[in-house]
Amino acid sequence: MKVILNRKEQTCQVIREKGDRKFYGVYNAQGESKLLHAAKKELKKQGYDLIKKRMWKDGHLVDDIQQYIRTRKIPGFCIYNRRWSVRGAEEDYNSKGEVTLAVVDL
Repeated sequence: MKVILNRKEQTCQVIREKGDRKFYGVYNAQGESKLLHAAKKELKKQGYDLIKKRMWKDGHLVDDIQQYIRTRKIPGFCIYNRRWSVRGAEEDYNSKGEVTLAVVDL
């Protein structure tokens, strides 16, 4: 898996490489959760101090199962699926081989 974080363009590309696993699961957004966890691990290797968390626990007015990756300390940034209400990020990752996530400064 290759993760390219571009804060200037406010995007985070997650690209599946040959031999990488696919992520599945609709119940409790399990597929997207596993994808975000794998992306978080790759970004930690790049030197970022990140956590994966449910968005509503930080006071965001979203569905209670939507998750995101954010920096441990605020101010910082967060990475989330902008199209969450339409489809999970794992669907594009599995079918197209890549998904673009939104990056927002906190």
